[in-house]
Formats: sequence, structure tokens, C-alpha cells
Amino acid sequence: MAGRVVALPAQAAVLLFFFASVSESTGPRSREIRGASRIPSQFSEEERVTIKEALKGAIQIPTVSFSPEESNTTALTEFGEYIRQAFPTVFRSSLIRHEVVEEYSHLFTVRGSDSSLQPYMLMAHTDVVPASEEGWEVPPFSGLERDGFIHGRGTLDNKNSVMAILQALELLLIRKYTPKRSFFIALGHDEEVYGTKGAQKISALLQSRGVRLAFLVDEGSFILEDFIPKLKKPVAMISVVEKGALDLMLQVNMTPGHSSAPPKETSIGILSAAISRLEQTPMPNMFGRGPLKKTLSLLANEFSFPTNIVLRNLWLFRPIVSRLMERNHITNALVRTTTALTMFNAGIKVNVIPPLAQATINFRIHPSQTVHEVLEHVKSIMADDRIELRVLRSAEPLPISPSDAQAFGYQLLQQTVQSVFPEVNIVVPGICIANTDSRYYANLTNGIYLFNPLFLQPQDFRSIHGVNERISVQNYQNQVKFIFELIQNADTYTEPAPHLHEL
Repeated sequence: MAGRVVALPAQAAVLLFFFASVSESTGPRSREIRGASRIPSQFSEEERVTIKEALKGAIQIPTVSFSPEESNTTALTEFGEYIRQAFPTVFRSSLIRHEVVEEYSHLFTVRGSDSSLQPYMLMAHTDVVPASEEGWEVPPFSGLERDGFIHGRGTLDNKNSVMAILQALELLLIRKYTPKRSFFIALGHDEEVYGTKGAQKISALLQSRGVRLAFLVDEGSFILEDFIPKLKKPVAMISVVEKGALDLMLQVNMTPGHSSAPPKETSIGILSAAISRLEQTPMPNMFGRGPLKKTLSLLANEFSFPTNIVLRNLWLFRPIVSRLMERNHITNALVRTTTALTMFNAGIKVNVIPPLAQATINFRIHPSQTVHEVLEHVKSIMADDRIELRVLRSAEPLPISPSDAQAFGYQLLQQTVQSVFPEVNIVVPGICIANTDSRYYANLTNGIYLFNPLFLQPQDFRSIHGVNERISVQNYQNQVKFIFELIQNADTYTEPAPHLHEL
């Protein structure tokens, strides 16, 4: 029995790279989406072929971002031309205003018939990370279809969303659909290298126009399959918060010299010792401060004895669960700010004492902490005036978006999940440990939801930014169907009335 209990949290929480707050129920179907007559999300065989061929063509354009200063601008230009050809109805519609921002990003304003309704936004990014052909079963920019899958860089991150959003809108417009609620489509071109030229500029443009969003939807989480041992049901996770980030450079300057008469400490030795102390002294475990504890309690209903008992009684088993979550690198990222040494540069010649040693550390900041707190922790662990600290980039964790019964955006996503994917009856909010473009829109809405309506298995997760990235044709067509339904649901969903309390 002890062995079974010990195995539980580390397994149950391998619940991914995102996971945290949760609503009062895993899958309430309490509020129906109703209103005007709807266009069914049924596509002809010809349309299904068009849908997959359009994605394959998009994958073949290598829109790679190498760094904030370097990207394949030729491919980005080609991609802008490609979407014009792939979605002619979108670009011809009098309901839609298309703008190119900073040369390569795209903003679509879809005008609804009821100006009293607050607009929302659908987001994605057109750029991808680099991919060499080594280790790939097929060339990464081939867009090859094999055994029911479309292969290539961007099939999961994130051209699938770019193409699915535009494809769904194209199909709705072909069917003469006129949206009631206005919405925006924002396609950034540099998300993989911080998004300062794309999403940040689009956000500033919308802010200058006085736009306020009801909610937005970006990438960040999935419908997860086979991630949690002993849980065979798929779990739809809608991330409601994103971790912060801090890129910190540590630097030691020393007087150079000949290696035949080395000093007691070198720049490399001083810096290495400090980094070792930092790795051996992780940020505090925040389990219990955030909403993850409530999420695990809620998921308890999906497990059998004794796992369900442990998760229902975290008031008693919290210390055990907390320690066990630290043992797995994925679940560890859910309970604390993570510390990752990603770059180390030192030395100029084998017989020269190096004058300079530099290291870059990437921190992903737990929603319960701040950039300042992380910096203070680093300084206290370093405790060495010879080490200079330089902040390269920082971003505070985003506020947690609402996921209760009054949260329009969350409830809309949940209801759409359950109508498009009736086999999914577990929907929970989560935390995204990666960073997305959505953080630039926090000044436009308090409803930021990160969700990609795709079934994802562990091997698929490993392919993101890795090798052999691919998406099943069925998975992608369902994503198009989801957005097709979501746009209509946003027009017909009855928003809950706010609670009134007597004074």
C-alpha cells in the first residue's frame, strides 16, 4: 500500500508542463449554448482535402526565427502571400480588415453585427524554431503526409493554429455566416524569440485604439492522453496562467595570466562554484500557495483507492505529495520557480588563465513569486561580490485568469470542448510553464486562456521543439471544427449574470 501511495503524486502530477488552478467541477455542462440557427461543422470530402493540403503547404515554408535579430524574412514574406492564396474569401470579405504589422505579423479585425458585444481574440504565431534534418524521419519542412499524419516543423507549434483559425473563418464565410460578436485574429511572426516585434506591436496598436477584449485564446495546453498513469480518460487542460521568465547573465572578470602559475581561483572556478551552489539550492517549493493543490483534489475523483484518498486529503498528505512532485522534472516545474543553466562561455587558449567567464541562466517564475524575489534569492546564494549580475530579459508571471462559472471565456471554451469532443468529460484549468505571446495582451483583458484543441500524447509533447514533429490529419481537422464551433458559440453563448448581494 505504501508503494502505491508513493507512486501516485509524481505520476498523477506528471500531468504535464502546465497545471494549476481549477474550477468547482471537472466538467459541468450546466450552461447550454443557444441562440440563432447554427451552421453545422460538417465538411465535404473536397473541403477535408483542402484543409489538410493548406496546412501541408504552410509547413513547407521555413519561417524560422533564429534570434531576436535574425529570422527568415524571405519565408515570412512568402507565408504572408501564401495565406492570401489559401484563404481568398477571408481576404475579400467586407467584414474583415487585414493589417500587416511590422512587415510580417498579421492582424485581422472581424466586424460583428452587434457593436454592443465586447470583442475577443484568437491568437497564433507563424514562426517556428530551427530544425536540422538530423534525426527526422522525413525532412522537417516537407509537409509530407504519411500514415495519416502530416509531418514537419510547425505542425504542433504553431502553424496548425494559424491555419486552423483562418481555415475555420474561411469555411464560415463561404457558408455566408455573419458574426454577431466582433473578434480579432493576431498572428505574430517572432513568438519563438520573445515576440517584441510582432505581438507586442499588435497589442500597442489595439491599445491605442481603445480596444478592450472579453478574453483571448492562445496556444499553451492540450487535451492530454496517457500522461497520467492509471487515468485512461483524456483530460482537457485550459491554462489560466503562464509562468514568468528571467534570463540572467552572471559574469566574473579576472586578470589574465599564464597557466603555468595559476592563482588560487580562476574566473571559471569562481563562477562554476557559484552556479553549483545555485543548482543545489533550488527556489522554494510553492505547493499549497497556488491552485495546484485544489486541482489535484478535484482529480481525485478520477482515481481508484488509495490514490483518491491521498488526493482528497491533501491537508494530511500535502508534505508527502509536495516532496514527491519534486522528484520528476516536469512536476517539479509545477511547484516552484525553475533554474536552468543554458549557456557557459569562458577561455581563450589552453595555456591562458581566462580573463572572463560568463554564464546565462533561465528562470521560469512560479505565479506565486516575482522577478525581484528571484533576483534576491540568486544574490543571497551567490554571496560573492566578484560576480556581476545582468538581467537580459524579465517578465513577471501573468495574473491568474478566472475559471469560475462567471468566466465567459473559460466557460465558452469548456462548452466547446464538450460539444466537439463528447469523449472528453474532464476539463480543468492549468498553468503553462512555457511562455507565449499572450503576455503582451494582459493590459487588454483579464481573461487569457491557453489552449490548443488537439489530443496530445507524451511522444507528441517531446517532438515540440524536438524531432519528428507531426499532427494527425484527424486531429487537425478536429481543430478546424473546434474553431468553427467556437466562433459561432461566442455569438450564441448566454453570458451568466453577475451575482447580486444585498447590502
